[in-house]
Amino acid sequence: MERRSQLLSAAMAMVLTVAAVPALSVEPCGLCAREVAINPPLAACLLERYAVLATRGNGVIAVDLSDCERDRGIVASLPSVGQSTEDEPDLQFMLSRAQLDCLKTQLEKPGLVRDPLTRIDLGACE
Repeated sequence: MERRSQLLSAAMAMVLTVAAVPALSVEPCGLCAREVAINPPLAACLLERYAVLATRGNGVIAVDLSDCERDRGIVASLPSVGQSTEDEPDLQFMLSRAQLDCLKTQLEKPGLVRDPLTRIDLGACE
């Protein structure tokens, strides 16, 4: 009986110790994007998919916009050898849930996302 009481006391101490750890302490996401380059069609696509994206992942959400409509009209030429592709939108990236919510808020601001590309800083979103 005494052994059972000791085990119960030890178990309660462990529960109280775990409960004392802050629930909101989240490790920073090392794979998550710090910035997203996006254009108006991709922004609209991401906002349409937000509800589904927000229910995915365990802290990290993989966003894939590669099947979204990007442009209408003429196909852009391929970059020359050695030419930077920095003015291309990000089609696939990882975000934390806080970053996804922050990006949604940013994309909903009227006039923020413009053609051909807008870069949104997500560094302050965590």
